Amino acid sequence: MSGWRDFLKVYWPLIAVAAIGLIAALMLMDPAPPKHIRFAAGAQGGAYHAYAERYQRLLQAQGVEVDLVDTAGSIENLRLLDDGDVDVALVQGGLASRQDREVLHSLGGLFPEPFWVFVRAGNGINAFGDLRGYRFAIGPDGSGTRSLALSLQSEFGGTWPASAQMTLSGSEAADALRAGTVDAVAFAASVEAPYVQDMLRDPAVDLLPFERAPALARRQDALSAVTLLRGVVDIGADIPSSDVPLVAPVAQLAIRQDVHPAIEALLIDSAMAIHGDGSLLSAAGSWPDPDATDLPISGQARRYYRNGPSFLRRYFSFDVANFLDRAWVLAIPLLTLLFPLVRAAPPIYRWRVRRKIYVWYKDIRELEARGRASPTPDERSRIVKDLEDLQEEIGAVDVPLSYTDDLYRLRSHVEFVKQLVMNPKGAVSAPALGA
Repeated sequence: MSGWRDFLKVYWPLIAVAAIGLIAALMLMDPAPPKHIRFAAGAQGGAYHAYAERYQRLLQAQGVEVDLVDTAGSIENLRLLDDGDVDVALVQGGLASRQDREVLHSLGGLFPEPFWVFVRAGNGINAFGDLRGYRFAIGPDGSGTRSLALSLQSEFGGTWPASAQMTLSGSEAADALRAGTVDAVAFAASVEAPYVQDMLRDPAVDLLPFERAPALARRQDALSAVTLLRGVVDIGADIPSSDVPLVAPVAQLAIRQDVHPAIEALLIDSAMAIHGDGSLLSAAGSWPDPDATDLPISGQARRYYRNGPSFLRRYFSFDVANFLDRAWVLAIPLLTLLFPLVRAAPPIYRWRVRRKIYVWYKDIRELEARGRASPTPDERSRIVKDLEDLQEEIGAVDVPLSYTDDLYRLRSHVEFVKQLVMNPKGAVSAPALGA
C-alpha cells in the first residue's frame, strides 16, 4: 500500500494531465461515423436493387444500418443525392451533370451495364434503327435505361413515335414481351440481372446486336464496346450461339461529398467483395475501377485503390479501427506533452520530499543563534525546550522509506544543536552525519 501511495505522490500530476489531455482529445477528435445511412436502390426486382441488398447485408454486419430507398433508376438516384435525401446510390455512367460533379463523389466504377435490347423472335428486326415502327419499352422517366435509349434513338436520327418510347421496365417489360403486348424491350443492366438471364435463355426472344458498337462508343464517352462471347452464358446450350457486340455504360457507386470517410472505406470494402470476382463480361480483378467514372473520385477511394485497406482495418473491427484512426492524430501531441512530464516527475517529487525535510533547518539555525547569544541558563533552557518541541514535530513528518536517512539526519542535527545550547562552552561531539 505504501508503494502505491509513493507512486501516486510521484505521478498524480502526470495522471491528472494525461486525464485532462485524454478528455480534450476525445472532445476534439473527428466525429464518429454514423450508424445509419440511406441508399438509393433503384426499382424493386432490378439489378441495382439486388446489388443494394448485398451492400445492405455487408454494412449491417459491420454495425451500420442501411435504409434502401426504392427509385425509378439512375436519374432519380442522382436527384436524391443532390438534394441530400440519400447518402449513397448506384448510378449509371454518363448521366452526371456539372451540378452533380460539384456536390458528389464516386467510389469507382463497379461493372459494365450492357444496353440489352430483346425482340420477339422472327419479327424481322435486325438493327436498333428498325425499332422506330415497333412497340418498344425503354423504361420509366428517371431511369438510366430510358435516358440511354433516347440518346441512341437520337444517334439513329429522325423522330421516334411514343409507341417506341413506352415506359415498362424490368420483369414487367420482360413479361409484356413474352405476352406480345410489346415488340421489344431495353434494359441497361448487369448480365447477372435475373430478367436478363431469363431473356437470354428464352428461345422465343432474340438479343439484338449492335454491329456498330465501336462507332457508338467513339461518339459517346459514357459508352464502351463490349462483347458477349459465344457460349459464355451457357456452354452446354451454346448461349449465345455467336459473339454479340454490345454497348455498355459503367455503373458506379456515387456518394455525397459529406459522407464520413469511414463509411466510404466500408463501402469500398463491400464493393471489392461484391464486384471483385469478375463476371461473364470481365475478368476477376477488373472491378471496381477508380478510373471508370464520370464523377470525381473521392480522395479516400483513391488512397484505398492505391494502398489497400488501412493498417488498422486489416487487424481490427470497423468500430475499433475507426476509433483508433481518429484518435492517433491527437495522440501524437498528447505523447509529446507527456514525455517531458514523465522525465520531470521524479526530480520534482524528490525536491518536494526533501523540501519537507530541509524546511526545518531555518528554525534550527535561528534556535542555535539564539542559544549561542543567550547569557542565562533559564533562557537556554527555554530554547532547549523549543528544540525538543521541534524534535517532536519533526518526528511526525511522513516521508517515503527511501528518504528516512535524510529525516534521521535532520533529527540528529537537532540533537547536536541542543547539546550546543546546553553546553555553550563545553566540548560537544558532532553526530555522525553520514555520507
